[in-house]
Amino acid sequence: MDIQSGMSLSPHDAAKNAVEPNMAEPVTLKTLKQMTRRGEAFACLACYDATTARWLERAGVPVLLAGDSAAQVVLGFERTIDMPLDFAIQITAAVKRGAPRTLVMADMPFMSYHRSIDEAMGNAARFMTEGMADVVKLEADETQAGIVDRLTRAGVPICAHVGCRPQTSSVTGGPVAAGRTGDSLEQVVKDAAALQDAGAVLLLIEAVPDEVTARVMEIAKVPVIGIGAGTGCDGQILVVNDLIGLTDQPPRFAEPVAQVGEALIQAGRQWVKNVSDRRIGGKRYTMRAGESEKLGAGGQVDRVDCNRLSNPG
Repeated sequence: MDIQSGMSLSPHDAAKNAVEPNMAEPVTLKTLKQMTRRGEAFACLACYDATTARWLERAGVPVLLAGDSAAQVVLGFERTIDMPLDFAIQITAAVKRGAPRTLVMADMPFMSYHRSIDEAMGNAARFMTEGMADVVKLEADETQAGIVDRLTRAGVPICAHVGCRPQTSSVTGGPVAAGRTGDSLEQVVKDAAALQDAGAVLLLIEAVPDEVTARVMEIAKVPVIGIGAGTGCDGQILVVNDLIGLTDQPPRFAEPVAQVGEALIQAGRQWVKNVSDRRIGGKRYTMRAGESEKLGAGGQVDRVDCNRLSNPG
């Protein structure tokens, strides 16, 4: 057996006991609208690679976001604004390849849509084509309604992110909750209304009190996804690392449902011990029939043959 036939790294490898996805049909914006009309809350998670996306699709998670939080949890930066554009496009495509039935949202990085509408349209187009995104998310307020309008008219489905906007955290000295005063509440509602009227097909509201969420839900004509915004939204999103216990200090609104970090520690320790004990497990490769008899004394390959292999000329 050759090396490649002994591995199963591809998301498309067919395993005998493969877990079937819970989603019979691909999830689309129509799906989310239907769920919203039925009052059925839908789950979303931010993830960053094909393997994780594959398992989350099998779990029945209908919406995945290739978030700019990858700058922190994948690349090790302190801030989301350090997310490289090309990397963001690549991980969006990776998530979609891993979860082709799932609705996948791209996350436009800092300054990828601010300098001009033409640049915004060009970058959004890359997420739709190279990144295979179903929806493109951008952090915005009412002053950026024109960008949403142009992108929507060009055929780019937009999720408008309001409330706490991490890409602006340099101005506020770090991420801060939004809508904690009457004026701030009214501004979040104005932002949501303006971006919705400009054509946004989804709203995402982050880190706000329940009162803000209630007001946004009153004016919302499209599905609303919340994160740290209470239970009143149509959908809920978390970073998968926060959900499964891979984050040392998760945000206050994220409650882990598993402790995969601890499991990784134990697996790593076990591997260290196995290697130390020279017990690596698995199945070994064997030579083809009759080939072992060609070996020289002491089980070593003839030196001349080795030289020929390393110096074919």
